[in-house]
Amino acid sequence: MSEQPLLSVQNLVKHYPVRSKGVLRRRNGDVHAVCDISFDLHRGETLGLVGESGCGKSTTGRAVLNVQPATAGKVVFDGEDLGAVGSARMRKLRQRLQIVFQDPYASLDPRMTVTDAIAEPLRIHGRYDDEGPGRVRELLATVGLNPEHGNRYPHEFSGGQRQRVGIARSLALRPDLLVLDEPVSALDVSIQAGVVNLLEDLQQELGLAYLFVAHDLSVVRHIADRVAVMYLGQIVEIGNRDELFDRPAHPYTQALISAIPLPDPRRERIRARERIVISGDVPNPVSPPSGCRFRTRCPKFAVLTETEQRLCVEETPALTERGQGHPAACHYAEVLTVV
Repeated sequence: MSEQPLLSVQNLVKHYPVRSKGVLRRRNGDVHAVCDISFDLHRGETLGLVGESGCGKSTTGRAVLNVQPATAGKVVFDGEDLGAVGSARMRKLRQRLQIVFQDPYASLDPRMTVTDAIAEPLRIHGRYDDEGPGRVRELLATVGLNPEHGNRYPHEFSGGQRQRVGIARSLALRPDLLVLDEPVSALDVSIQAGVVNLLEDLQQELGLAYLFVAHDLSVVRHIADRVAVMYLGQIVEIGNRDELFDRPAHPYTQALISAIPLPDPRRERIRARERIVISGDVPNPVSPPSGCRFRTRCPKFAVLTETEQRLCVEETPALTERGQGHPAACHYAEVLTVV
């Protein structure tokens, strides 16, 4: 792993305005989708970004690509601040930044053949005449598809095959970084394994960096080198994969890991007694709780003294290492050893 990160996200904020109905469309507030998060990603590394639906994972991925520009903060790619570059330079940089979407069918134009879909990025960036059909056939073979089937349309392929087409399309311009937005969540479990293995092989072969957005912690544990856990727009814990899964420190991370099913029925029965249940609904992102955003659902908060609870209510916990071995945003972070 190189010393200089390929991607550096610094205090990233992304808010969406909430407007009233009618002609005037007054601004009534903001949806706090992503709130002051920071992380680095190195070449050849996979960072898993996990959390509940609506926590800001996909928004973070799109802000990294500058598809949805950040409200505040910086996204620095290979030394360049993406928010400060001009449109011409950003167009060149987009060749090195690509995305694989969750739904492979919705992300492909049903009126285009697979060959045309994969070749489209090459045409847009004026590289088709140089690389041509040979590059498309090479990509189809790389992702495990028959190059002779390039004249077929997306509906003629299975879900797993369509996702492989999406991966081939994302690789057409030889990128350095892929944002993988829940790339296997719409696939059967048996198909998921094949796509995940393909992604791992491509990373080793091409030296790609992955920002792997997911809610399935079992998949994340298999593919990620490091893991960042998000809750209501904030990263609440980040660390090495094995360290975080075996010794989670934040109550939210502990609850997520306790819900992972185990293949061994005997161990699963034991784990069932250790299940950490989160009660209540996710707070409204338009008006998130003060202090610690997780406190309204935190099982640890309920057993704190009134003085200790006041700290959670009044002060937002910083994402720092408090003796647990990796950063966690909890005033009372305590490592839970997972057996």
